[in-house]
Amino acid sequence: MTTRINLLDWRAERRAKRKQQFLSTLGLGVLASAAIVGLAWSTVSGAVSSQQERNTYLQRQIDETEQKIKEIQELEKVRDNLLARMRVIEELQASRSASVHFFDEIVSTLPDGVSIRAIKQTPEGVTIDGTAESNGRVSTYMKNLEASRWFQNPMLVVIKTSEQEQLRRGDFQLRVKALKAPSDASSPAGSERGVQ
Repeated sequence: MTTRINLLDWRAERRAKRKQQFLSTLGLGVLASAAIVGLAWSTVSGAVSSQQERNTYLQRQIDETEQKIKEIQELEKVRDNLLARMRVIEELQASRSASVHFFDEIVSTLPDGVSIRAIKQTPEGVTIDGTAESNGRVSTYMKNLEASRWFQNPMLVVIKTSEQEQLRRGDFQLRVKALKAPSDASSPAGSERGVQ
């Protein structure tokens, strides 16, 4: 039988084995870490890419919605413009005959003995300058204007009396508010007309 004698230091061999085991474990750890990092990087990169696609889609939708909102605002402006024009046209159609009615009512409310020299429209209303044979006729004219569907709040601004050729005459100035659309519920024009 042969005896084998190991001349190598057993400690050095054990140290070399441990070093080799450590290096292989370290290599496996590095490979596992690299795989984990790669997997995490791939997952995060996929999530970021997916989120960027979502953000791009949402931004497109927001841009389209903003464009639609602008179009709606433009359409609302056009609609408001058309409605304003329609209102103007309706007002013009409603007031087409207003001037004729106005002058007709001015004349129909005029009692005997009263004549009109001038009619002027002011911001406060309509100013009527005229001449009357007496103060009573001016009062009757004011009552007739008050009873008219086309006028309201007649006020006497000025009255001057003078005697000419044995006749007593008076100049007067009235202010009355003219209505654009008289109500039908008011009393008919000139219901209190009379001569004083």
